[in-house]
Amino acid sequence: MSKANIKIKLASLLLIFGFAFGMATDVTSNFEGQSQTTTAQASTKVTASQAKQIAKINSSLSKTQKKAKNWIAYRESGYNYTARNGNCYGRYQLLKSYLHGNLGAVNQEKVANAYVSGRYGTWTKAKKFWQSHHWY
Repeated sequence: MSKANIKIKLASLLLIFGFAFGMATDVTSNFEGQSQTTTAQASTKVTASQAKQIAKINSSLSKTQKKAKNWIAYRESGYNYTARNGNCYGRYQLLKSYLHGNLGAVNQEKVANAYVSGRYGTWTKAKKFWQSHHWY
């Protein structure tokens, strides 16, 4: 197989992988008739307003902490805010009882940060624990 064929096959696989994990965007109309862009994350969409709130929630995290948090989110749910597994729910697979009935993306971000802070101190420590135990 030639190098060109390998590159084409690799590019095709990367493209398919990207769409499978929700790297696409949608443009939807809000009630005022204006367009807004939402980012698809797995099968879940986060509105521009939610994305802004989530960015604010995570603004105190360093780049390294954000990377560790995203690493965990990928392994727990493939970044899906509606992922389910028994009593665990959402992007970070938190116990439903921790979410107190609010399953929204913004609440999941707040609760996940509080959980990790209380249990591990930092997202990097939570990631190290996850790597050893395959849960956090």
